[in-house]
Amino acid sequence: MSAELDKFALLTGVFGGLALFLFGMDLMTAALKRVAGEQLKDLLGKVTGNRFMGAGMGALVTGLVNSSSVTTVILVGFISAGLMSMAQSVSVIMGANIGSTVTAQVLAFNVTRFALPVITLGFLTVFLSKNQNWQDYGRMLLGIGMVFYGMGLMSGAMVPLRTNPAFIDFIATLENPLLAVATGMVFTAIIQSSAATTGIVIVLAGQGMMTLETAIAVAMGANIGTCATAGLASIGKPREAVRASLVHVLFNVAGVLIWIGFIDQLAAFSRLISPEGDLPREVANAHTVFNVANTALFIGFTTQIARFVEWLVPDRPLSEDAPLVPKYLEETLISTPAFALENARREIGRMGNYVDDMLNKALPAALSGSRQSITALEEMDPPVDRLHRAVIDYLGRISLSRLSDEQSRDLMQLVGVANDLEHVADRIATDIVTSSRKRINEHAQIGPAVAQRISVYHAEVSRALDQAVEAVVTENAELAEAVRNMKREVVGMSRDINREWFAQSRGQQKGALMGYVREVELVEILDGIFKIARRIARSQLEPSEQPAEA
Repeated sequence: MSAELDKFALLTGVFGGLALFLFGMDLMTAALKRVAGEQLKDLLGKVTGNRFMGAGMGALVTGLVNSSSVTTVILVGFISAGLMSMAQSVSVIMGANIGSTVTAQVLAFNVTRFALPVITLGFLTVFLSKNQNWQDYGRMLLGIGMVFYGMGLMSGAMVPLRTNPAFIDFIATLENPLLAVATGMVFTAIIQSSAATTGIVIVLAGQGMMTLETAIAVAMGANIGTCATAGLASIGKPREAVRASLVHVLFNVAGVLIWIGFIDQLAAFSRLISPEGDLPREVANAHTVFNVANTALFIGFTTQIARFVEWLVPDRPLSEDAPLVPKYLEETLISTPAFALENARREIGRMGNYVDDMLNKALPAALSGSRQSITALEEMDPPVDRLHRAVIDYLGRISLSRLSDEQSRDLMQLVGVANDLEHVADRIATDIVTSSRKRINEHAQIGPAVAQRISVYHAEVSRALDQAVEAVVTENAELAEAVRNMKREVVGMSRDINREWFAQSRGQQKGALMGYVREVELVEILDGIFKIARRIARSQLEPSEQPAEA
């Protein structure tokens, strides 16, 4: 009976400790992403052609969020938006591996004794503070404390394994480096946390149940296993996501293949730079040296690696059958509102460019188009409706996260812009299409002179819409103000069109008169679209700068 109780205590201690460890990591990471999401976005956005800066930024961001997979997903959005090249992202992914060693360095300290004080401080901060940021700081402390406490539970539960013959035999088999690497890889892929695998290895090493050489091999396997998360997340995603995940896999696998024959030398170097007899620190240092050395080895070949990956995963031919399929609405970023809102902004930019193209194609259809061209214009609307629904649904799920006041304001602005763009598409597909069909049915005539004036007016409206969308995507208040200031010029153009028609209308035939009705109708529709463009632009101005008029 006692043996049964010991086994139960062992299993609950190890898996309960692991559960607390993983939950603490998740709690800490989620809180940190809420508090520092904007800063992390800015840090990664500063990566330019300097590969060493890219590696440094990748290490810093990953060290903060405790997840190289999150860093990789963020990079995909930047690459897709054209803000970063594939070659630049390679150095950031390399740096992410260095950042992932921070957790191991912290866990190598005797952190168990700090677990309950840190949990207590975190709880009091959450419980007593009314400020959202301070509550998130408290959740970060709670998460860190749970990580430490989970380590302690696993360490205590594993003590009886020192004398367990079956476990001793299993550890003995891991003296084969290939088997140790495979074990670390599989275990990490299952629990989707290389930090947890490294933590368990540090516990086993600290208990004297695993040699440094074996611990290094298992940690190497964890480096490969952590690619599984990003790999699974890239399935069915744009090619940029597949390429970024592939870089992650190739880099980690290549590093393990290079070092697997030099584990003894790596262990000897780690002993040399670590305090004597401190096996957990030796494991953490070996893990860091391994990843830093791999980055130093491959950092000079980022361009070649990018080209190789682009060759392995070529671009798909563009499909005209399914335009406006969501490209940036990455599910894994919803828990990080700063990045999720940025991706929604980019998706709205795609939607705006499509609607602007739709507006440009509307003019020839309205002035002289055939029934076929009018029908083709009408068929451009359903893709806008589908993307609009996807964007609104994505923003709705972001709204369920805890947002700062600024993020809440941005979210509502983006909802308004998406609705406005969908309204523009509806006005084109309904109002302009209907007016164009009436022109054909009534045999209305629109003369070349009037058509020219309307074309000039239409070009200004299209420019206003294009610049308003650009102002939203780039958050450019100056460009938004320029669109707002177009009102006097555009309104004056519409008045001139009407005035000139009356001056030249005497003696016109019935067909010309019906043409006038269609001309006035078209100008009124374009005027309505211009008002929507100005409303979109105003969304990017500070509340104090927004005018009262529509």
